[in-house]
Amino acid sequence: MVIMKKTLKILTNKYILTLLCFTVWMCFFDQRDIFNTIEQKSKLKELMNKKRYYEQEIATAQKELTDLQNNSAALEKFAREKYLMKKNGEDIYIIEDSNLIKK
Repeated sequence: MVIMKKTLKILTNKYILTLLCFTVWMCFFDQRDIFNTIEQKSKLKELMNKKRYYEQEIATAQKELTDLQNNSAALEKFAREKYLMKKNGEDIYIIEDSNLIKK
């Protein structure tokens, strides 16, 4: 009986009640609640991965660009592969992989 009275007295303490209400409000009802925070952290992680990917792609493209600007053999290779350009008297045969064609 004494333990129950002490417990009830602690639970009805205005500071404990205020702290409990504040904690519940911050965890579930606030704009920055736990669930929203977890969701935003996962979005941030996804966006950081995308940023890293695009930075790698930009570095690759810049390397290709400098290579194309400085190396005529690379420029010729690029023109032949991407735009199917050819020299006079040459024939071009395009072979498509049947696994890549959607049915």
